[in-house]
Parts: sequence; C-alpha cells; structure tokens
Amino acid sequence: MSDPHWVSICAFEDIYPESGVCALVGNEQVAVFRIRDALYAIGNFDPISGANVLSRGIVGDLGGELVVASPIYKQHFNLTTGKCLEEPERWVPVYDTRIVDGHVWVRGNAPAASAAPPPPPAAAPPARRLVVIGNGVAAMRTLEELIDLDGAAYEIEVFGAEPHQPYNRILLSSTLAGEKSKEDLWTHSPQWFDAKGIRLHQGDAVVRIDRIKRVVHSARGVAARYDRLLIATGAEPIVLPLPGRDLPGVMTFRDLSDVEQMLSMASSHQSCIVIGGGLLGLEAASGLALRGMQVTVVHSSEYLMNRQLDPHASGLLRAEMETRGIRFRMSSRTEAILGGERASGVRFSDGQTLPADLIVMTTGITPNIELAQAAGLACGRGILVDDTMQTFDPAIYAVGECVEHRGTTYGLVAPLWEQARVCAAHLAERGVRQYRKSPTYTNLKVSGVSVFAAGDHEPASGRESLVLRDAKRGVYKHLVIENEKLRGAVLYGDTKDGGWYFDLINEGRDIGALRDQLLFGA
Repeated sequence: MSDPHWVSICAFEDIYPESGVCALVGNEQVAVFRIRDALYAIGNFDPISGANVLSRGIVGDLGGELVVASPIYKQHFNLTTGKCLEEPERWVPVYDTRIVDGHVWVRGNAPAASAAPPPPPAAAPPARRLVVIGNGVAAMRTLEELIDLDGAAYEIEVFGAEPHQPYNRILLSSTLAGEKSKEDLWTHSPQWFDAKGIRLHQGDAVVRIDRIKRVVHSARGVAARYDRLLIATGAEPIVLPLPGRDLPGVMTFRDLSDVEQMLSMASSHQSCIVIGGGLLGLEAASGLALRGMQVTVVHSSEYLMNRQLDPHASGLLRAEMETRGIRFRMSSRTEAILGGERASGVRFSDGQTLPADLIVMTTGITPNIELAQAAGLACGRGILVDDTMQTFDPAIYAVGECVEHRGTTYGLVAPLWEQARVCAAHLAERGVRQYRKSPTYTNLKVSGVSVFAAGDHEPASGRESLVLRDAKRGVYKHLVIENEKLRGAVLYGDTKDGGWYFDLINEGRDIGALRDQLLFGA
C-alpha cells in the first residue's frame, strides 16, 4: 500500500478463527482479531489492569455487541467502538484493517475515524509481583530473559524445593563421572539474586496455590502474593512399581542428592544394576563404572537407546561400553527388587536373579503437575499451555519439563530455552513471540563416546538410506532421505557435522545438489 501508515501483519490464515494476535504497528501494540472472515483491531493495552493483554482475551457476542473480554479482570471492550461495557468512561483505540492478497494490514499511527479518544496517560503503577515456583534451568533462563527485556517490570520472589542454589542438571552425569566438581554445577549464586533484587527461598517448596487471592503458600509457612505466577516444577523420575522398590539401596538418577548418594555408595560397595538402557541410564552406568563399581545395565529392548539409534549404531555403542567393563542384559524385564533390610539384587520375569548392592532406575520422567492440578489448572500429561506459555489462568505461566504444549512434553534443553524466551517476552509485554513445537536432537554425554541422533530414521515407503561405515576409524553415519529432504540422521564416532544435519532436517532444504557429498559433511 502507498500509505506508509498501513503495516502488513501476517497471513490471514495465520490467525485462528475467533481468536486474536498482538502486533507491533509502529510503536503501538495492536490486538488483531479474526471473527469468522472479518477482522477487527483495537489497542492491546487494557486500561483497567494496566497490562498489554487484550489480544489474549475471549471474543464473543454480548447483548448484541461484538466484544473481547480482558483476561485479567474480565471487562468487555466493544471491537468496533473500543468502549468498555462495564466502565463506559474507559476506551481503547480502534484501528482500520484490510485483507489484501490474503494478508492482514493494519493502519497505525492515527486510529480509525470511528475510534473514541484515547484515555489520558495513567500514573505509573507500582511494580507488579512475579512469583516463580522452581529454580531449575527453565525457571532461571526465563528470569534471565525477562531481566534483559525489563529488569524493573516486577518484584520477583523465587521458591526452590532443593536445599541448594540453582545448578545445571545437565552436568550431573559429568559430576558423577568425576569430570566436573560440585562447584562447577552452580549457575546463580546468592550474590546474583541480591544484585538483581530477587528474593530466593532455598529449600522451601510451594505446597499450595490460591488462585482466587493470588497467593502461594510454602512448606515453611511463607505466603507470597503474585500478579503473575511462573510454574517451573520440572519432572519427576519414574519409579517402577516393583516389589522392593522402597528398600534402601534403590534410587533414581535425577538431582544432586541422587549423585551424592551414588558417590557414597560407590565408595563403600562394589556392584550396581542400572535399569534402563536409554540416554540417562548409560550416562549413569559410565559414571559409576569410572567410580570403580561393577555395573550391569538391564534393558527391556533388544538394543540400547532404541528410541534414538538404529540397531547398528546401538551395537557399536554397546561394544564400546563393554570395553569399559560395563555388562548388559538385553530384552529383560525386571520383576522384583530382592533384599531384606536393603536391596541385594533383582529378579527377572524368566525367574533368573542378579545380585547387586545398588539399584538405579533410569526409565524416564513424568511432568510434575500435582501442585497445578490441586490449584485447578488444566492438565494433561503436563500443565497445558498455549503458544505464549500461558496456562488456562491468564495470570499463570509455565515452562520446562512440567508443561504440555500442543500434545507434547519436553525433557531436553533446547525446547526449554525457546520456551523461556517466549514466556519472558510475554511477561515483559514486549513483542509477540509464539512457541512452536521444538525439534530436538540427542547427544550422549559419555567421555570418549560420540553419538548424535536427530529426526526420524525409521524405514518407510519412499525413503532412502545413505550409510557410511568405517570400521577402522570407528565411524558410522546413517542418513534418511525422503522427497529430496533429509529426514533423519544417526552418527557414531564422528559427530562434528551433527549441527549441520540438524539444520538441514529442520529447514526442510532440498538436498539434491548436496547428495554426493552429504555423508562427508559440510
């Protein structure tokens, strides 16, 4: 359009019917709504709550007027006049919209002629309060992103269940193996919290959320009021429902206390069984073997890391782990933990037994949603969130392993980082980011073993496999191609091009011109 006031927003089909999006038009935040095949645009700033939230409101017909309900205090604003139904003296500006060649355009700078006069500037409101439940990597990354965007947006209070300052859970395997010290784990010191003006409750879990009064209650009796609440309660390790699972000597591998307990056991006991031959199980087995224990990995599948690797890569991995003294029992189903006063071994479904001093379960994680469920938040496998990481309560957001987004839960780091960026942008009311399903890849964190997997490498009609085997160098590559696009990659021994393959998979690039050199890297 020739008029510079008109700004292209997005494709019309990108806006879900009967919902809205927020767009930055010049310096103005504008809420754009699609009602059937028509468009409406009003200011995104809710003058009642003092927040930029109207784009996230529910639209509908109220007494013959087309309105949006503010997600904060539920006042209704007419989409054609901007008038507040409950408080007629309050208005929001209205903007002209057009659909041109399937794209949405909004006229900025000057409101549409039908708009009511904008409200007078309001006095600066007092700082709002943000309470964060959890101080793991997802919570802390969100705080870092929020502080970078607007360090004065909130008074912040953080509750952490563990009796430690925040630490990097990703490095626990390296700590178990002796490659990292406990001090290497710390990510945010008490001095960091002091410098940012954030109050940290260490070792004090939140036990109840009062959504009506907007107050959280902790195990130590602290009551903290919030304007916005961020839930980042993470996930819990799955404990198999086996007889004997509560015996001393049976544990999971999830947090720093687990590592400390395993190190203590390794210093005074000899043998260990790790139940689960996935990523975490192999990292635990490798670390305990390096600590001098005789380790046997018990796995229900025929091959290791069966969710990430193909059988050949898995065989190479098993052979390498066996050279390190680790034993394997494959296609085995554990039936019970044996022992009297403490664990002494396991019994399998075929009746055979295997003695051990320590039993470590590494069979997966499940989102920690009990607190959210008790508060009445909508949950599936995880806490249900929309594309802004907002829960069904507009004052409550959630990030990390505790959430479920569009039917998917996440346990790897990359998706959590993107969730943190999106959530922080909306907490700060800066920008209009949306979270989409994050592609993931797998890297095994075992010293001297290089394994990478991404995408879908399963055989299927119309797919072609490119394979490189170099037994002398200990290198194996398996690439899966479909319709001239890279769909999956499994690498063993040489993983330096993993990032390149990952980008090709995610971007859906045509690899026809690269086919001859694809196996040899970028």
